[in-house]
Amino acid sequence: GDRFEYQEDSETTVYDLQAWYGTTYDRLVIKAEGDIADGTLEESSTDLLWGHALNAYFDTQLGVRLDQYDEGKDRQWLALGLQGLAPYWFELDVTAYVGDNGRTALAAEAEYELLLTQRLILQPRAELNLYGKDDPDNGLGSGLSDLALGVRLRYEFSRQFAPYIGVEWMGTYGDTADYRRAAGENDSDPQIVAGLRFWF
Repeated sequence: GDRFEYQEDSETTVYDLQAWYGTTYDRLVIKAEGDIADGTLEESSTDLLWGHALNAYFDTQLGVRLDQYDEGKDRQWLALGLQGLAPYWFELDVTAYVGDNGRTALAAEAEYELLLTQRLILQPRAELNLYGKDDPDNGLGSGLSDLALGVRLRYEFSRQFAPYIGVEWMGTYGDTADYRRAAGENDSDPQIVAGLRFWF
């Protein structure tokens, strides 16, 4: 499901959206996520992918990604990924990227839904990013750059609409953490979050 979320500590609004058009076996997939602070889109990432069903549980995805920064240097990538339902009903999304000048990256997300009642759902979530080389223009270091761990509690008024609250911790590592500290920012942030999750 797509989400709009406000993160209290950083006073940032986050969006994470996915749309597709096509059939069960072949589809055009658009993924978009970004951070908005003080009315400015600080950074965003948009994937345009062709998805093909590998089996009943997973799709392979091939396409391109554009990273845009308000302060930094935009990056373009070729993308190859896998998205679907892993054993024990974990939702998994893993994508490898190749960019210019030998740049490489790997992004992974995992979510799990625990039904407390028919409408009240607890969702643990983890996300990480790795890079093959330093990108000082955008404050990103090689290796494990960042890891986010969170849990959200949502109430489904319907299958299409569910407000939620939660907590999330995001830590940065290696040179990414060094870049953040040099800019006067924390290298890790606990956040109280609130938002809306929706499906169409």
